[in-house]
Amino acid sequence: MWKVSLQTKVLGLVISLSLFLILLLTAFFTYMEGRQIAEDKGRLALGISKTISFTPTIIEAFESENPSEIIQPIVEKIRHETGAEFIVVGNADGIRYSHPVASAIGKRMVGGDNERAIQKGEYYTSKARGSLGLSMRGKSPIFDKEGNIIGIVSVGFLVEDVREQIFKDLSKEIVVSFIALVISVIVSYMLSRSIRKDTLGLEPVEIANLYKEKNAVLHSVKEGILAVDQYGVIKSMNQPAKKLLDIKGSVRNLKVDHFFPSTYLYKVLKSGEPQMDKEMMWKHKTVIVNCTPIFDDEHVSGVVVSFRDKTEIKQMVNTLSEVKVYSEDLRAQTHEFTNKLYVLSGLIQLGEYHEAINMIQRETSELQSLNRIVFEQIKDKKVQAILLGKLGKASEKKVAFEIDTQSYLEPLPSHIKLSELTLILSNIIDNAFEAVSGIEKPLVTFFATDIAEDIIFEISDNGKGIKAGDISLLFERGFTSKTGNISSGYGLSNADHAVKELGGIIEVQSVTENTVFTVYLPKYRKEEENG
Repeated sequence: MWKVSLQTKVLGLVISLSLFLILLLTAFFTYMEGRQIAEDKGRLALGISKTISFTPTIIEAFESENPSEIIQPIVEKIRHETGAEFIVVGNADGIRYSHPVASAIGKRMVGGDNERAIQKGEYYTSKARGSLGLSMRGKSPIFDKEGNIIGIVSVGFLVEDVREQIFKDLSKEIVVSFIALVISVIVSYMLSRSIRKDTLGLEPVEIANLYKEKNAVLHSVKEGILAVDQYGVIKSMNQPAKKLLDIKGSVRNLKVDHFFPSTYLYKVLKSGEPQMDKEMMWKHKTVIVNCTPIFDDEHVSGVVVSFRDKTEIKQMVNTLSEVKVYSEDLRAQTHEFTNKLYVLSGLIQLGEYHEAINMIQRETSELQSLNRIVFEQIKDKKVQAILLGKLGKASEKKVAFEIDTQSYLEPLPSHIKLSELTLILSNIIDNAFEAVSGIEKPLVTFFATDIAEDIIFEISDNGKGIKAGDISLLFERGFTSKTGNISSGYGLSNADHAVKELGGIIEVQSVTENTVFTVYLPKYRKEEENG
């Protein structure tokens, strides 16, 4: 199948439609004009015949011995002045007293359409073929002074002459129609050019494919996406956006203000400058928003907004944090275990078998004690994994990390995720390790219990303590008591945020050489209690 461009289609359609309408209108007006001319000629012929039939000279001529001598000159003069093809005056028997052809005078009138005038005295028009051809005729009876019908007047215009006038007028109409057709071609060409410009030179098939691709891309991305025009009216919105904003049904051609926080959106419409990675609150959700302007001839014609729930981003960050923590803890364990293997290898090579055995027994004894607490008393797998990692890290840092023998913990509720536990426990324990660095006998103690309605974690250290003025600032984002470490100041803030999301609290008590962080996490969510 041939592929025809949009410009050719528009041009062909407009030209075809224009040509069809011109031909239709020309035929219609030609037909109507032909009827009108014929009717006008008939009325003119009837009018002339009436005038002649009432002329006294014509009536009186019927009483003379040779009426033709009087009637013929008068009628011919009238015929020449009116442009009639013929004017025939006859008596009651249809014998001619006048005729354009003198030799036809005295002969009977032909056409067979005289009866209504001669017998009934009617005035009328008719169409009949006479000696001069087919003609439009006006018939009028001639009455004497007593009212008797004494003759007839027949005035005619040849149909051929009427047709010639129609064709003459038609030629003018054809010229006008041709001009109209040329104008249609020019306008259709300009229209097709304009449409092609508006569609950026794309053909309908290409536009349809682009539309399908746009919809597929729009609904496949996880981010919410919506587009608005320069008036803030929504033009498109994908399904993730509707889901995130709790919208059902179509919102096309509705103002964006009722469905989405539009502060940054209108800033972009006004300034044309994009707004990137902006945090906004919407229906108890924190949303990360990006607003990008759409330009049309250097003017902002709309904005595309992409947004995502911050919770998803936070979960991704937390997952990366978990991987980082596990990586560091595994590295610490590997490093510590390698060091011990080197020591054992050295003792064996030196023949100090007794010392090697004692070392293995000490390590085994310590591990058995720790394993008994970790695996028998701490029954939650997530907490076990975190503690084992921190034991290796403490060994590498030469910090005594003790787990209180009174610790006891059942498996945690399902709503407390590994990512949240990692943020809370890892950051607080790592902070305790940092606090005891440089101490002669560094010690960090961990305690856990799930008595009553709360899960309690307690991490204490024998560091230098925290200044009283700094305790209130500990959980502020970016605050740190360390100098020269730009990356510090986020661990405790992240831990505090995770605790609050779980509905818990963190308490801090600090005196000289003793700091205790206590975390309280409720076992049940508030909605579960209400339910």
